[in-house]
Amino acid sequence: MEITARCPARAASQWSSTSALAAILFRHHIWKSQETETERTDFTHKRSKQISPANKMSDTSLQVNVDKWIAQNQAFFLPPVCNKLMHFSQLLVMFVGGPNTRKDYHIEEGEELFYQLKGDMCLKVIENGKHKDIHIREGEMFLLPARIPHSPQRQAQTVGLVMERRRLLTETDCLRYYVDNTTDILFEKWFYCQDLGTQLVPIIKEFMASEQCRTGRPDPDEVFQKPPFQMNTMNVMSPFSFKDWLETQRAYLGNGVPIDMFGDQFETEVLVFGPGSTEKSVRQSDVWIWQLEGSSRLTLNEKMFSLSAGDSLLIIEQSQYQWQRDEGAVALFVVQNPERKRL
Repeated sequence: MEITARCPARAASQWSSTSALAAILFRHHIWKSQETETERTDFTHKRSKQISPANKMSDTSLQVNVDKWIAQNQAFFLPPVCNKLMHFSQLLVMFVGGPNTRKDYHIEEGEELFYQLKGDMCLKVIENGKHKDIHIREGEMFLLPARIPHSPQRQAQTVGLVMERRRLLTETDCLRYYVDNTTDILFEKWFYCQDLGTQLVPIIKEFMASEQCRTGRPDPDEVFQKPPFQMNTMNVMSPFSFKDWLETQRAYLGNGVPIDMFGDQFETEVLVFGPGSTEKSVRQSDVWIWQLEGSSRLTLNEKMFSLSAGDSLLIIEQSQYQWQRDEGAVALFVVQNPERKRL
């Protein structure tokens, strides 16, 4: 059982016309071309029909060296694709490039974690009814709360990590366009998000062929449906340098207790582990571990994985694992558990 220390100076204290169709369709959410039939079937979210890790993924697909993987997949970070999924499971782990300029906004009931590895990006959001640009610079991390309209704008020769989760059967997504320079809704579609790779295409085509797109004005005869949930009214955090944050926390990593970066007000847990051990544990959601420094050994379903700096490992939901971290180890540990949702 893991015990979580509250970070004395955690990042939470820092709260405070459409481009080419292909560039839009292949934003950081596009999944269709990178999933398997088994993974697509597993997207049902029904715990009673969980696919065992052995049947779902091979051991080689669970453990990935991040730097090597990025180098091998550079072509996917250029237009028109601009992204590549590393994992398609309960957790969606993807890396996104650019350029990608867009006008549509996405709304979802889960959160998104951003970590910009190379170059800068701008995440446009609607915060409490006002447009706001969130500039996420190289090396910075940012956690987007649920139910906030957002539109990522990415530059050329950039790469960023984005993590989100599969949807619950009760959850609804929205793709929305606003009248220029306002927060008045121009066009929107609500849908259950199972596969944005196929679901976005007809929505965007419908918008681009519409009078709303041609005139820039909403249809006077259309009555927009009442959203199935309230928009989030919290102010978003400021992006922060993960490297600088880590340096302030090193003194606390040696006591064997992980540091919680964002606190329990979010469904996303981002923990940083130092040396120590985690006894037999089972999580109800996927876990993604990124070994940043040093080394560790993890036993997952009776198989041993050795992690060196730069390696990552996906632990499939409901899998039992043990984790031994050597002296000098620093590892990122990410879980997105919808049972922690805050309405």
